[in-house]
Amino acid sequence: MLHHISTRQKVIVMLAVMSGMFLVALDQTIIATALAAITTEFNSFSSLGFVVTAYLLTSTVSVPLAGKLSDMYGRRPILIGGVIVFTLGSLLSGMATSMDWLIAARAFQGIGGGMIMANAFTIIGDLFSPRERGRWQGFIGAVFGISSVVGPLLGGWLTDGQHIFGLVTDWRWNFLINVPIGIIAGLVIARFTPQIKHDSVHKPDYLGAALIAVALSSLILAVDNTEVVFSGLIDNGISLGAIQGTLWALFAITTAAFIAVERRAKQPILSLKYFANKTFTMMSIITLLFGAAFLGAILYLTQFNQQVFGADATNAGLMLLPMMAGMMLASISTGQIIARLGRYKPFIIAGFTLATASIASLTLLTPESPYLHEAISMFFAGLGMGMAMPVLTLAVQNEFEQKDLGAATSSVQLFRGLGSTVGTAILSGVLTTGIIAAIGTPSELPYVKTLQQSPQSSAFLSGDIDADTLLQINTQSDSILEQATTSIKSSQLPAPAQDAAIESFTSEQNEFSGEVVDAFTDSLHHIFIISASLMTVALLIALWIPNRELKSHGPSDPGIA
Repeated sequence: MLHHISTRQKVIVMLAVMSGMFLVALDQTIIATALAAITTEFNSFSSLGFVVTAYLLTSTVSVPLAGKLSDMYGRRPILIGGVIVFTLGSLLSGMATSMDWLIAARAFQGIGGGMIMANAFTIIGDLFSPRERGRWQGFIGAVFGISSVVGPLLGGWLTDGQHIFGLVTDWRWNFLINVPIGIIAGLVIARFTPQIKHDSVHKPDYLGAALIAVALSSLILAVDNTEVVFSGLIDNGISLGAIQGTLWALFAITTAAFIAVERRAKQPILSLKYFANKTFTMMSIITLLFGAAFLGAILYLTQFNQQVFGADATNAGLMLLPMMAGMMLASISTGQIIARLGRYKPFIIAGFTLATASIASLTLLTPESPYLHEAISMFFAGLGMGMAMPVLTLAVQNEFEQKDLGAATSSVQLFRGLGSTVGTAILSGVLTTGIIAAIGTPSELPYVKTLQQSPQSSAFLSGDIDADTLLQINTQSDSILEQATTSIKSSQLPAPAQDAAIESFTSEQNEFSGEVVDAFTDSLHHIFIISASLMTVALLIALWIPNRELKSHGPSDPGIA
């Protein structure tokens, strides 16, 4: 451990690290409220998904690489480098003049985000003993909870246009706000974070790095926005299935090659010896399942709030406050208790049990359910997540020496990120497939036909109508009704005919909304069932985790440069 560092210096370092973590966590939620404004300005709705996928791709790929590099060259240069790249990427994103520029800037920004994520959790292991890490892991969990609430609120507020120092904000401020925070965080980290001495001989695993980058890229592109990324090939007659099949084959081949290379590498990116450790292997599987189940389920609750309760993006985010309150309460209190008891397994079991039961209870949600039902379920789901999530990293760090801490910790982050990515993509497919199965042919709905015949029809109604389009129409029902009413009243029809037309349009809209909401709710129940099942499997695996005691000192104390 870094015994030479004062408690005051450790606290300053952690505040700087948490500010960097806050930037990354905030970016994942704040961008959602700005997407509509971005696509409107650049008139590029088809590229909407790639704005998110570009960041997700590079951040996922950079996590294991940054973790290993930090073990070789130290946390400080990699962490500072991550903050610089992320901040510069944010600045470039805010200055974008085209969709291609924005996508490229988001990809660059993602590299910095992955570098920060890989080292923020690891640096706790450098500063504190395993037994002390619990309380700080809890604070990190609270940072994620706060960002999940602040992101949608701040993003919507900035995008709607506010007057700050004589300037009018827009969607670009969602990126530009990262710049001053990133500069401050980088300066504090550079000033107060000590450099840890590592082995002087380095043999970087370049081939392994290239193979894992290709493997992860293939996997993400196969499950997330494939039709958007490869739209050019699809337009030239290559089927989506053929593209996805090729990507899956490439993933399998490069993964097999990566495993073969790692067996012989002197300093592998991801040592296969880690999997000989029972706790590491189990935690990797658990975090994969946890990421897929929890994020996939909670992500669609905001849509439920919009579709059923008619909430706008800001209010839909506010309605998640009970979950964030439970998460923050459990994260902070669990960390304190673990630091005193020195045991972590009971909290993993209790957290998964609570989260599983809470997600399962969401299957009882109906369009007629009061918001209190959702709020109570979310609060206890947040408690379960807050108890379990920070402990997963803590358990892995307790198994390894300091020289392997970065690679081992980043591996946990990698599996969680992959679980979230793949899980969200699969559950999204379940949702849209279920909606279309219940609705039938969207273009045959009377309300949709009426909108297509209207001169005020939106551009997205001109092409194929899918489940996402139906949900978008439903959330815009108030503005659509207002436009239709204005159009009818400005027509040459007599007053009785105008009233009849408005009444007919309103009736069609209400019938459409009822069908979409019912189909959406039924499909959402399937998602909650799948999520609860995945959580149950994770819980059963967690029962077999060795009930180890957290060490009160570091296994291999590094020196200080």
